[in-house]
Amino acid sequence: MMFLFASMLLMISLILMMLPLITSQTPKADREAVSPFECGFDPKNTSRTPFSLQFFLIAVIFLIFDVEIALLLPMPLIISNFNNINTLLLIVLFIFILLLGLYYEWLNGALNWTI
Repeated sequence: MMFLFASMLLMISLILMMLPLITSQTPKADREAVSPFECGFDPKNTSRTPFSLQFFLIAVIFLIFDVEIALLLPMPLIISNFNNINTLLLIVLFIFILLLGLYYEWLNGALNWTI
């Protein structure tokens, strides 16, 4: 009885493992479907084309300010828990440094996206 149950279980598991191989249909692969998609790159050109520096700068600025927003979100809780002037001055200095960096990027033209 136990041998019959084990053999049925083995046959069912083998059928279930072979089922995707039997029923799968291979779609016709065209050039667009098999080409890799990379943001900012044309996959049909040579790989020696230069990378867009403006795209890179915008991505780096986004990452920097994204991390800074994560640091700015708990600031109201910090102010409510610590009511001393040093904490408030530290937060104002932090925001001032962020604005100074943004102004520097603006003056250097990293925020100008020209086509």
